[in-house]
Amino acid sequence: MTNYSNPLDRFREVFDRAAVGAPFDPTAVTLATAGASGAPSARIVLLKEFDERGFVFFTNYNSRKSAELAENGRAAIVCYWPWLNEQVRVEGHIEKVSDAESDAYFASRPRESQIAARASLQSSPLASRETLETAFRDIEAAFASQPIPRPENWGGFRIIPDHIEFWRDEKHRMHHRDIYSRHGNTWSQQLLYP
Repeated sequence: MTNYSNPLDRFREVFDRAAVGAPFDPTAVTLATAGASGAPSARIVLLKEFDERGFVFFTNYNSRKSAELAENGRAAIVCYWPWLNEQVRVEGHIEKVSDAESDAYFASRPRESQIAARASLQSSPLASRETLETAFRDIEAAFASQPIPRPENWGGFRIIPDHIEFWRDEKHRMHHRDIYSRHGNTWSQQLLYP
């Protein structure tokens, strides 16, 4: 196994292996948040970008997850790839990505996904499925011959990691675990008992 001083380089290597012949979407990760009360919640989101700045996902800014991120400012993701028998946990604080980054990603989405983002009042009560489908059709008609602009309440968040833990399944439950912790601009690495 290669010894990485930077966990983001190591994450890239594991992610690239996970993406080769993946039976499931390797970008599907579990995002854990907690609001001011401390009550946790988790859901699957799609990891759309990662680099030296952190790990990026996109969502509706009026969603429950966004409200919890605004209250707490911290989050964690778990990336689990059972076909590799590996997982990565990332913990850190949150920032919104720039409008330019959100605009660029929104523009790259399929048109139907853009319409759905405008039609959904994510996490709000919905009277009937028909209400949502009508909103979708209305937006589709309103923007029939023009680009669909990104809604102001939709965009990206970046998790700026403080800790990144790598776990690999090993026989006899003697799993390999090690954690990287950020100290300013440098990382330290520590093995952990399974």
